[in-house]
Amino acid sequence: MAVYIKGRGSQLNPANRFLKSSNEIYVEDLPTQEEREELLKENPKTKYIEVFPKTILNKVDSPDIGLTWSMNPYQGCEHGCIYCYARNTHEYWGYSSGMDFEQNIMIKKNAPELLRKTLEHKNWEAASIMLAGNTDIYQPAERKFQITRELLTVFLDLQHPVSMITKNSLIERDLDILTELAKDNLVFVTMSLTTLDEHLKRIMEPRTSSANSVLRTIKRLTEAGIPVNVMSLRLFRGLTMKGLLTW
Repeated sequence: MAVYIKGRGSQLNPANRFLKSSNEIYVEDLPTQEEREELLKENPKTKYIEVFPKTILNKVDSPDIGLTWSMNPYQGCEHGCIYCYARNTHEYWGYSSGMDFEQNIMIKKNAPELLRKTLEHKNWEAASIMLAGNTDIYQPAERKFQITRELLTVFLDLQHPVSMITKNSLIERDLDILTELAKDNLVFVTMSLTTLDEHLKRIMEPRTSSANSVLRTIKRLTEAGIPVNVMSLRLFRGLTMKGLLTW
């Protein structure tokens, strides 16, 4: 029977492709049974690593994405979604796109300070900023560090528009700030919901909120007057479509 590392989307930790010499071909080999057992013995716990960026906003140049700026208070994501497109970005930091991505989380504690400095600059032209676009702003680390809540406070203080995307019901904690932002049409929330099948969800997104919790959150946000829509990506034919279509 194969060993399964509970609570982790990735079951392996492949080499960082950028650490390979240029004349080697990067191949992601599946771990052997013995290697899985060794990973399980290590009991991979989440590590929080503080980093010190000099800027916090990312300019979005892609014509396929309808926004101008994004910002990410966390790098890596403990949600561990197996399909996450952001996994490869963890290699830029010297880590693996596998287990490292959901185990080694980089924390930008100075993000609120950097945001305020940017928005108060005389040359800043107001434009909606997306939180986050790369990794989830309400992943488990947010319970401890509350960086997202501090960022929302900056947006409220300066009456600046912000949009958000998450798949975690922890966003309900910040209903007080979101409600105030919504009064002046300064916030828009997107909730991600890929499937209503909880067993499948635990495999694809092991540390995200349950589908029922996400549905409750959508209801609460809407009742509070906060604009919210649902993003159902990623869709897997034959797996996730059926439940969502009947909903």
